[in-house]
Amino acid sequence: MRTQLTLSCIDVTTVYSYSKAVVLCVFPCSGIGLALCERLLSQDPEGLQLCLACRNMRRAEAARSALLTSNPTAQIALLQMDTSSISSVISAAQEVRLRYHRLDYLYLNAGIMPNPQFDVKAFFKGLFSSSVITMFATGEGILTQKDGVTADGLQEVFATNLFGHFLLIRELEPVLCHEGRTSQLVWTSSSNAHRSAFNLEDLQHRGGAQPYSSSKYASDLLSLALNTHYNKQGLYSSVICPGFVMTNLTYGILPSFPAFLWTLLMPVFWLIRTFTNTFTLTPYNGAEALFWLFKQKPESLDPYAKYHSLTSGLGHNYTQPRKMDIDLETSESLYEKLLQLESEVRKKLQEKQKEAQNAHVHPAETDSS
Repeated sequence: MRTQLTLSCIDVTTVYSYSKAVVLCVFPCSGIGLALCERLLSQDPEGLQLCLACRNMRRAEAARSALLTSNPTAQIALLQMDTSSISSVISAAQEVRLRYHRLDYLYLNAGIMPNPQFDVKAFFKGLFSSSVITMFATGEGILTQKDGVTADGLQEVFATNLFGHFLLIRELEPVLCHEGRTSQLVWTSSSNAHRSAFNLEDLQHRGGAQPYSSSKYASDLLSLALNTHYNKQGLYSSVICPGFVMTNLTYGILPSFPAFLWTLLMPVFWLIRTFTNTFTLTPYNGAEALFWLFKQKPESLDPYAKYHSLTSGLGHNYTQPRKMDIDLETSESLYEKLLQLESEVRKKLQEKQKEAQNAHVHPAETDSS
């Protein structure tokens, strides 16, 4: 049956099929997310219902058009969602629940690193040290960020990279958790996820200078907690690291560098890849672990492992699990704190909605004299 739907003011024609895998990818407009969608469709364009959840609908349309160019029969819908906005996440989740009776895969790919500050002195010092490869692969010691605050009063990086995803999962429980079948959550984490940047007493990283690293380490912890609480309901969570990839996020780290300098650096990066397999460099290579997980039985995966996209010096892509620096106790504490925060933000949102309704019903009186 062919049905016409409107998703966030975007009209798309979709053929419904309960036998096809339903994949929701958050922020797939460019980079690793778009590369993942291309790889999924190239494997089985007829066997997927793909939904692209993006903040910028113009970019979403461009991504959809690019995917349809190479896969003209693919079923690709668009959904507007900003993971930094509580109301946007809740509204988007409502649309998903209305449209799909289940979700088989949810790729949590949204991530920002606002206002990155690059320590040039530390960079050149590290360039001639034994830690040069680690520095390039993780950014450790050379990157700090200046965070912002959302309209909901949350730290922007925390809301975008972690809490918005958590709220989305909670909202989508009815379509993610089904008896007799499994669903997968896949988080795009980072090699920049350091325990040292994370503090349970400062969950949003208000007092630190590494909110990106903190949010990514928190996603590693949260994935473990989600497995603890949801595996019995058929929902499994995994974490990947794409390696060092040249994306818009990477280029944004050094906004003052002219474009030609990146071109000059590329041979250096290719040389480094002969010594470390974490330099995946291209979005296609970086999406290797995301694509690999799509083909695995989630029950067989290790909840304590981060699945790394790796590329050999000869250009061979493969996936390798590596133990994460996480523990069950801390993951449970984080989960409880996120539940508490969820309750608080929902209460505030309800209060705002009531105030708006009252203002509409009882508009402020003005003097007519």
